[in-house]
Amino acid sequence: MKGVVEHLSVEVLKIPTDSPEGDGTFRWDSTTMVLVHLAAEGARGIGYSYADAAAATLIEGKLAELVLGRTPFDIPACRAAMTASLRNLGADGIGMLALSAVDAALWDLKGKLLDLPLVRLLGGARGSVPVYGSGGFTTYTREQLQRQLSGWVEHGIPRVKMKVGAGVREEVDRVGAAREAIGAKAELFIDANGACTPKGALALAEAILPHRVSWFEEPVPHSDRAGLRQVRERAPAGMEIAAGEYGFTLGYFHDLLAAGAVDVLQADATRCGISGFMEAAVLASAYGVPLSAHCAPSLNLHPCCASPAVRHLEYFHDHVRIERLLFEGFVEPACGELAPAPARPGLGVTLREDVARRYRM
Repeated sequence: MKGVVEHLSVEVLKIPTDSPEGDGTFRWDSTTMVLVHLAAEGARGIGYSYADAAAATLIEGKLAELVLGRTPFDIPACRAAMTASLRNLGADGIGMLALSAVDAALWDLKGKLLDLPLVRLLGGARGSVPVYGSGGFTTYTREQLQRQLSGWVEHGIPRVKMKVGAGVREEVDRVGAAREAIGAKAELFIDANGACTPKGALALAEAILPHRVSWFEEPVPHSDRAGLRQVRERAPAGMEIAAGEYGFTLGYFHDLLAAGAVDVLQADATRCGISGFMEAAVLASAYGVPLSAHCAPSLNLHPCCASPAVRHLEYFHDHVRIERLLFEGFVEPACGELAPAPARPGLGVTLREDVARRYRM
């Protein structure tokens, strides 16, 4: 059988942040990447997820044996076998983070074996995808916030996102500082990471109305579909409500859409896999709702360019830093958009082994 997976290995990389980072509900000073390597017929594929080191243990102890000896030309069969093995461990969380890294490595390996970029395998819908600059952490000073957001706009990215908490007065001041820094023309997004109650989110939405915020992400916890719908229905006109980044399975995305909880659905291939991302895109199209990719630009770029439903991709400061550092072939935005390199097969990136060695756990 052509292209049988002969070897699988996994490593864990822990990369410190360039300064303390935080959002409305969480703080961190490092980010962990779980990186999978596959080999077949002299070709090597890589895939990754931003996850805990426990995902690597799960890959080595359970998922590896289900992929070895199979071919990346049968990715649905590989995915079905891995999903079935997680039955008693739970379909969400660490299991799907582990599965998603292997799923991505299979797609990358398939592209390497065929010497084709992944977008060609998935079927291209566009040559590039718009991005938005994302960061604006709650741990930043006013000066840091303004410098970061204005920097993206100066480099041709016409939309930016900042983190917010639950304090209305403080956040009105921060959002005002952000608008001051980016000027009148750039779009301004905010992300509460579920920090607010529905009424608190609506109070914040009304208070920041003069600053023309057009996107409010996870105003309440993502699992509170009734709360999301309440905010969506009562938010100011022109302010879209987005959620979905914690979607691991197709059922999760369906439930958000069926509940009328979002104006824009989000998906992240590091959590639902590239295969799951493509399914979410079809589902979003069926509901007539646009899709936005969450973080991990090197992994999400190709499926974004293969999905007509996709509006844009999050160019997240933390992951941009990491992927630019670790990957040869990392793509930089031009005129506010990312485009896959047509001459680079698979995901279009290879690991800089000498750099990765410094961060291995």
